[in-house]
Amino acid sequence: MTIPESLQGKTIAVLGGTGPQGRGLARRFAAAGLPVVLGSRTEEKGAAAAAELAAALGDGVGAVTGSDNAGASTAGDVVLVVVPWDGHKELLESLRTELAGKVVVDCVNPLGFDKQGPFALKVEEGSATEQAQAVLTESTVVGAFHNVSAVKLEDPEVTSIDTDVLVLGDEREATDLVQDLASVIPGVRGVYGGRRRNAHQVEALTANLIAANRRYKAHAGVRITDI
Repeated sequence: MTIPESLQGKTIAVLGGTGPQGRGLARRFAAAGLPVVLGSRTEEKGAAAAAELAAALGDGVGAVTGSDNAGASTAGDVVLVVVPWDGHKELLESLRTELAGKVVVDCVNPLGFDKQGPFALKVEEGSATEQAQAVLTESTVVGAFHNVSAVKLEDPEVTSIDTDVLVLGDEREATDLVQDLASVIPGVRGVYGGRRRNAHQVEALTANLIAANRRYKAHAGVRITDI
């Protein structure tokens, strides 16, 4: 596919790029022809994951490299945060300098699990996306990719992922850019979902989707109708 003009010449970094969701997103972005940097806790782990992904994708895709999270943050023009909720704030606090001036896409869902299943956690700032913006005062934070199945993203046999991605942010240029990024994944459409203050319900919706997946043995996504 043709890379949108807004993304041409841009490198996509994925912090937490060695986990299922991060690896899956990195796979799809690289397959679309975008250069991708996988970030991990250590440079060795990031490099190993990148080498494995590059070998799996073969030729004719975007360059795939790996680093630690700080190195990936420095290298990326658009930086996705795809890390466990427990370490979210601490990681971002450690990367303020590297992420300054960049578009940061927060994909984190603050969820808990008990015998009754998944549930949304209360976040002091309102949501993971709002927490990220509160920490990264010199970055532009956009919330997106909360509800996309990691299983589908990672499966090379899935050629089209039938879902929309709700994109949340206060800066139009940044949300347009992230909508374009979503659109490079076959079958995916980026849809503006409101300002950052509306991120909580999108993050929380993942708990509903996990519950549905368990009941129906599926990998459910979200479609927005009539637009």
